Amino acid sequence: MMLQAKVAIVTGGAQGIGAAIVRRFVEEGARVAIADILVEKGEQLEQELTEQGHDVVFIRTDVSQTESVKAFVQSVIDRYGQIDILCNNAAVNIPGSVEELEEELWDKTINVNIKSQFLMSKYVLPHMRKQAKGAVINMASANSFVAEPRLAAYVASKGAIMQLTKAMALDCAPNIRVNCICPGWVDTTFNDAHAALYGGREKVLEGLANVQIIGRPIQPVEIANVAVFLASDLSSCMTGVPVLADGGITAGIA
Repeated sequence: MMLQAKVAIVTGGAQGIGAAIVRRFVEEGARVAIADILVEKGEQLEQELTEQGHDVVFIRTDVSQTESVKAFVQSVIDRYGQIDILCNNAAVNIPGSVEELEEELWDKTINVNIKSQFLMSKYVLPHMRKQAKGAVINMASANSFVAEPRLAAYVASKGAIMQLTKAMALDCAPNIRVNCICPGWVDTTFNDAHAALYGGREKVLEGLANVQIIGRPIQPVEIANVAVFLASDLSSCMTGVPVLADGGITAGIA
């Protein structure tokens, strides 16, 4: 129970990696508030975990909009009185080169992937400062380090998240730790639109072992385990660190 009595926020927590993080956090004793626009999936996850005896609340939130974020954070404070862990996980992955992308899709990617982390951190950090403690986990990517074809907006946003994490770590020291997780190819539907450009999900998975040297997709719970580590005292000396959980994608040159 490494997160006993902690209160955690997980954005984009209704499905995929986010839902896996929510499940692992409650297993470790945390009370969790989920921010997402996916109402049906968010409510289903809240019901499922509540029936198991966990303290979970889903609040429909557009993490790219200031007023929605402010209302969400205030709701969490009203319910729990504290925020110990912030996991900025919400993201979109819209494929396209700079020439292919429409401006509104570029803006959507930047707003959901990076502006959301700015906004959520902006309104959560004052509460952590009052407690003189806290852990922030930003979700970056192996694409924070290496690019891929026809993924310009996503790669740009994930590179920015890694640098935002380092800047926040400097500004929040010494009592609030800020780190980011950099996953490789995780077994969710998140990458399906990009995979479709290269023959579809199954085609991409056939060649995945050539670049992800563990020879398989990463499971969402494996990323969630890294999030538990960064949220807990096990990582008490770590801040400003991009943690590569990428199956070995960045280990060498293909």
